[in-house]
Amino acid sequence: MNRNFKRSSILRMALMGVGEGDPEKGARESFMVRAVKIAMVVMLYWFISITMVFLNKYLLDSPSLKLDAPLFVTFYQCLVTVVLCKSLSLLTHVVPSHVLEFPSLRFDLKVLRTVLPLSVVFIGMIIFNNLCLKYLGVAFYTVGRCLSTVFNVLLSYIMLKQTTSMYALMSCGIILGGFWLGIDQEGAEGTLSWAGIFFGVLASLCVSLNAIYTKKVLPAVDGSIWRLTFYNNVNACFLFIPLLFVCGEVGTLLAFDKLSMFYFWGMMTLGGIFGFAIGYVTGLQIQFTSPLTHNISGTAKACAQTVIAVMYYHQIKSFLWWTSNLMVLGGSFSYTWVKGLEMKKTQGETNQSQSNGEKSSVGV
Repeated sequence: MNRNFKRSSILRMALMGVGEGDPEKGARESFMVRAVKIAMVVMLYWFISITMVFLNKYLLDSPSLKLDAPLFVTFYQCLVTVVLCKSLSLLTHVVPSHVLEFPSLRFDLKVLRTVLPLSVVFIGMIIFNNLCLKYLGVAFYTVGRCLSTVFNVLLSYIMLKQTTSMYALMSCGIILGGFWLGIDQEGAEGTLSWAGIFFGVLASLCVSLNAIYTKKVLPAVDGSIWRLTFYNNVNACFLFIPLLFVCGEVGTLLAFDKLSMFYFWGMMTLGGIFGFAIGYVTGLQIQFTSPLTHNISGTAKACAQTVIAVMYYHQIKSFLWWTSNLMVLGGSFSYTWVKGLEMKKTQGETNQSQSNGEKSSVGV
């Protein structure tokens, strides 16, 4: 037996009955381990994402909290993200790299200026996102800001001159149909907020713009998403300060009766931590699966989130209301699936052309 063979490996084989003469069972075991890891990562993503939505809803529109300061809530979450990013960066100096891997961060004015256009879009995205949640509620939140896929298609054509296939356009049509049916049903139930719909449309537009500008700005931060997150949120903190005064939220905060309560600041900080964590688990889910699987998981998560919200708030919804949600989720799933197949086909054609090129060069 090889002396370098670890005792833990021998023990694991003894307990699981896996030996060198049973490679199929070993392969099944490794597959099961990977499947469990993927399931745990997906569950973690669902938990953090859904919890963050409900927590933000509480902070933005809770009858018990009675805080009408959505900009301050968003500003504080950005501030928590900046502190966490900088803290993790400092920890890398004392913690081994195999335990904690995080890029070094410093305040670079040149990079801050380069990231500024993206930061303006980023602020719009998170402000309109929270305002949509404040006025629409969790149950209709998915439908209220479902147009990001449609805006992706429009902006890709307008800004990048990229065309979209007929099947992808049909998927967008399903999403639009579900969006309008949802508005109709919310109006019929007397729970429609046009302010919430307006902010949801703006949030969807900013989500699409954010994706486009992120690709342009990433080279300025050496392709690091965490550096981009840090500089984005630093810019956001500075930009929020005048907005808090202009919108009168400073006066609202000074008159807030729970401003000195530990519970309030604990919930605010928890919201910021979850906001930071969603970036980490999103990257983790993509790493363990794929961008296509991540989008499908997000669609399924939105479905579960809607059901949980209806049950939690003891709401009764009509058949057509549920149909609108299913149309939005089905259209989003269909679009993701179609784009995944198109990317796979394009990659296959590229590999084939490269292979043909290599063969022709060998034959010369």
